[in-house]
Amino acid sequence: MTGPLALLDSASLYFRSFYALPESMTAPDGTPVNAVRGFTDTVARILTDRRPARLVACLDADWRPKFRTDLLPSYKAHRVAEEVPEGGDVEEVPDTLTPQVPIILELLEAFGLATAEAAGYEADDVIGALATHEKKSPVEVITGDRDLFQLVRHEPTPTVVIYVGKGWNKAEILGPAEIAEKYGVPVEHAGAAYADMAALRGDPSDGLPGVAGIGEKTAAKLITQFGSLQALLDASTAGDSRVPLKTRLRLTDAADYLAVAPTVVRVAADAPIEQSRPDLVPSEPADPAKVAELAERWNLGRSVERLLAALPKS
Repeated sequence: MTGPLALLDSASLYFRSFYALPESMTAPDGTPVNAVRGFTDTVARILTDRRPARLVACLDADWRPKFRTDLLPSYKAHRVAEEVPEGGDVEEVPDTLTPQVPIILELLEAFGLATAEAAGYEADDVIGALATHEKKSPVEVITGDRDLFQLVRHEPTPTVVIYVGKGWNKAEILGPAEIAEKYGVPVEHAGAAYADMAALRGDPSDGLPGVAGIGEKTAAKLITQFGSLQALLDASTAGDSRVPLKTRLRLTDAADYLAVAPTVVRVAADAPIEQSRPDLVPSEPADPAKVAELAERWNLGRSVERLLAALPKS
């Protein structure tokens, strides 16, 4: 078993497939299957190009966890379609994507590919927990979101992010050196430095306000200079002359946000994982008849054929 462990940010991949492919791709009953076909093709490309020995499709059990929104109510608030007082807010998802997700899950199950989730946590947390606790194989995280750049590391287990924000054909393989070069953070702890920089900079797409007046370049410079967000805050509180007065005032004004931002931004590596099956990539589908039935019912022909061809030969 020499290949890496591939961890898929499943929602990121099927959302991007949905928007990349036309809804004219339909099943015989007229149901759009563009996300299903695009996701299936992406998994086939991952198996063909990266040759992982193990693979887990990671899922959101809760896309907006309560432990994050309790700390920062604005977290992903702009994506809420329906508020649920007891938790589990409904995410705004295109009407024609929603019915495709169960098909994707059925197909993964029929192929014998593992899925994993954790009650009350996001897929990012599942990926973070699996990557952090992996001891046997190098890890490749496949995602279209930058949040998971925080996981890159050299040791104890080498972890890279394969960033598919511009599609698989333009995928970027990002390890510590690439993150350090791209964002100007220290290479020796690039992943942790990226998380600190992201908290300081903020991210409107996730409802993270950041610190007013501190953009990406300044955030990276400050984290590099002081080594971590906490060290920067300690220096600012102590009146360290290396922290300009204007920056100290901005950090003070954002003190409430900065007190909770690291917990919101960082993946929860202790998320309680529930995995559907062992993660070894199978050499043949677990249920060939079900694969064939799904392919016919949903008009997935060539996509399913490509995924079948991509399975490792026994």
